[in-house]
Parts: sequence; C-alpha cells; structure tokens
Amino acid sequence: MKMDDIAQLAGVSKAAVSLAMNGKPGISADTRARILQIAEENGYAAKTKTALPEPALKSLTFLAFANSGIVLEQYYEQPFFRELIHHIEDRCGQNGFSLIYASVEHENYEEKIKALAEEKRSDGVILLGTNLNQGQISQISKDILVPLVVMDNCFDTLPVHFVGINNVMGAYQAGSHLCRSGHQSIGYISSNVRIHNFDERKRGFDAALHENGLRVDESCIFSVAPTILSSQEALKKQLTEYLKAGGSLPSAFFCECDYIAISAIKTLGELGYRIPEDVSVVGFDNISESRIITPELTTVHVAKERMAHLAVDLLINAIAFNDPIKTKVTVDTELVERASSSAPKQLAPSNRTDAS
Repeated sequence: MKMDDIAQLAGVSKAAVSLAMNGKPGISADTRARILQIAEENGYAAKTKTALPEPALKSLTFLAFANSGIVLEQYYEQPFFRELIHHIEDRCGQNGFSLIYASVEHENYEEKIKALAEEKRSDGVILLGTNLNQGQISQISKDILVPLVVMDNCFDTLPVHFVGINNVMGAYQAGSHLCRSGHQSIGYISSNVRIHNFDERKRGFDAALHENGLRVDESCIFSVAPTILSSQEALKKQLTEYLKAGGSLPSAFFCECDYIAISAIKTLGELGYRIPEDVSVVGFDNISESRIITPELTTVHVAKERMAHLAVDLLINAIAFNDPIKTKVTVDTELVERASSSAPKQLAPSNRTDAS
C-alpha cells in the first residue's frame, strides 16, 4: 500500500495524504480522519526518517487563493485542481524538489503575500491563477521575492511567467463538433462566477458557430454555479421558465466546464430529457468524473500533466538563471467524443444569423 493508493481510496490528492500523515494544516478535520482511517484499515505504515543528517531538499511552493466561488477552501479535492497538483508534485520529486502548500484568502491578501514572502520557505512559487485578475497577479508578482510561475491563466501584457490553457481553441473545437454533428439550435450554460478562462471559452465557442452561420440566441444562455456536480434547482428553474414562455429546448448545450456539464445532465434528466437522444451536452476540462457520469461526457481535454511539467520546469529554470525575459506558454486542447453528444434527433428551429 502506497500513498498514491491511499489518495485514490480517499478520493483526494497525494498532497492531502501527506498533510494528514504528517499532521500538517491545509485539510479539514473530516478529510484528515478519513485518510488516517483508510491508512490504518489497509495497514499502511509511513516510512520513518533515519537519524542520519540529510541535506535539506530544495523546495517550491504551490500557492492558491481560496474561497472565491471557483477555487474553494478545499481546492485540492476539486477534480481539476487535484489532478493538476498530483502532476506538479510528481514533477517536483523528479527534479529533487519538495512541494510546500500554501493558501490565502482574498481579504487582505497583500499583507498575507508579503508575510509569506518574508518567510522565504521555498526557492520559487507556482501560483494557481485561475480566479485572479490582472491587477492581483501584477501585485503578487511584485510582492513575491522569489521566481514565480502563474498557472491556469495568462495576461499578455504582464512581465510574468504563465502556463495556461488554450481556452479559445478548446471551446472552438466543442462548437465545431456540434456544428459538424448537424446541430442548429445550440444553447450555452455559463458559470455565474466569471473568470478569464470562461470569457475566453465563450469567445472561442462563438467563433466556431459564427463560421457555420450560427449563433447562440440570448434566450438560450443559462447561468449556474460552476462547482456543483449534482442537479441544480437554479438551472431547473431557468429551463422551466424558458419552456413555459414558449421556447424550444436546444438540441445541444455547451457548458463552460465539466462540473456544469455533469450538473446539466442530471438536471435535464430530472426534467425528463434523455442524453443525447433529446439533447446533447458537451463540457470542458476532461476531469475524471466525466468518465463516471452516465452517459459518459463529451468534453475538451486539458493536458494537465503537460501543464504541470511545463510550470515546474519553467520555474526551476527561472531559479537557476534569473532571466529577466519571461515566458508565456499556452497548451492546446483536444476534443474527446463520448456518449453525451450525437447528431440531433431532428432538425431544430434554426438560429442562423441573417447577415454575416
């Protein structure tokens, strides 16, 4: 039994298991108790350290801003971030670095970042930038006193290292897939928490539909919470009101992330719609849960392992050479076709544009 096995059984990251085993903060009491119980039940014994002095490992810090509506306090248990952290941790180990975890809340974050920087706990910082705006990242880059790489975001005008997703490409791939499948009436389910990634996905999806002479009608754009995997009453209410007003259900929906897509599948099912016979659903991120939902989710694959490796390698290089010229890396995506999307049962009313 290894730590990876414990993490899988507990449904958490290897990092969370390490925190629980070493009695460190950063996880909830319930999560810690569950991990320790699973470890005990499976006879796991943590390796004891030798008494011989060992050279201190170089370390990197993974820094997240929690409690923002998209990056939750227990972000390491959210599927996308859990997978990303796992790959970051592995890459650090391959290069002889340990990984330290730190999280701060948005309130008074400037003071907290400065305090973190003054501690000088690590040689460099990987900042999870998912929920941060340009001004926040700019300020953090000035306050952090060690090399910095920002993941899952990118602002072209900032002199900062970035490793991000090609969100425009991914949503364009999703839109093109639905158009090729013959869908003409297409709905859009957005997050009610807006971040840079989601805005870019909207732009890419609209571009794909525009190329095919289509657009998403404003009445077919719905908005829900982006971190709920169960059905959502808010979406059910919006759809019900739309249908009562005489609207026709689109033959397909694109959702800005897999959480929203999985929630949409469950909500539509409760309303009596079959997926994909009555309506196709496409997500974005390709989290592990996308293969567990029934039907399995058609989604846009984000190369999380590639992103993690690039971020760690870029940071280690920045530590070694301190080059003033920064690097911005955008990782392309790939559409993964599964059972939640198909050709429409029948042609729905067209929402083609009259011009352009």
